[in-house]
Amino acid sequence: MRYLHTMVRVRDIDESLDFYCNKLGLIETRRTENERGRFTLIFLAAPKNLEQAKETRCPEVELTYNWPDENGNAEEYAGGRNFGHLAYKVDNIYDTCQQLMNAGITINRPPRDGYMAFIRSPDGISIELLQEGDPLPPQEPWASMENTGSW
Repeated sequence: MRYLHTMVRVRDIDESLDFYCNKLGLIETRRTENERGRFTLIFLAAPKNLEQAKETRCPEVELTYNWPDENGNAEEYAGGRNFGHLAYKVDNIYDTCQQLMNAGITINRPPRDGYMAFIRSPDGISIELLQEGDPLPPQEPWASMENTGSW
């Protein structure tokens, strides 16, 4: 397992970048605009982790900005919803999820795509598991497994 990033939802990109980059000193490593999903992802690294982050895309902070709806309404995050998740790469997403299930952990978002799964900690922290390298071919029981709870 390899630590990737921590995701935090932000309500104002400029204000957030001023805080994280101009004041805290983090450096933007990459940015993704997703029109279909209506969100922007901005990845930041600490100066001493910059080269590692450029090579391996970790360790980073992921700022997630969910675009306002067509009426200009932005989602307000309450109750800790602005904290998104921790993310880890794993060698085999199916084996990892099976080991977790065998240990009594609920797979909230199964790896139907052979690439991504979500679980929750005992305190409700969402944890994203991503397949190292290319997605694995879809396989059962994962391909037809439904989501459980929220992630």
